[in-house]
Amino acid sequence: MSILPSLLRSLIITGIFSFLTPIVFMGLILVTLLGLGHIPHLEVIGLEGIEQFTRFLAVFGSGSPVGGVMVISAASTLVGILFDAYALYRYQNFRR
Repeated sequence: MSILPSLLRSLIITGIFSFLTPIVFMGLILVTLLGLGHIPHLEVIGLEGIEQFTRFLAVFGSGSPVGGVMVISAASTLVGILFDAYALYRYQNFRR
């Protein structure tokens, strides 16, 4: 029996989750900072935090914060897929 279908399924699921995790994490950071911007004495922290965070993301995206999120997510996807392939390889060697 071929291991290819289960390998591909595992790699695709790992790739999807590895891509979405940084997007969700960075979205939560931005929502938290946006929420801080609505609290009277913390609005400066929230607004400055959003500005600094978008500058950080723009570094990875050649000036675009959305591009930065995509680059970080793509790198996370690559690392997740490589780790999953390595774990499957190690599991196959231990079963013998």
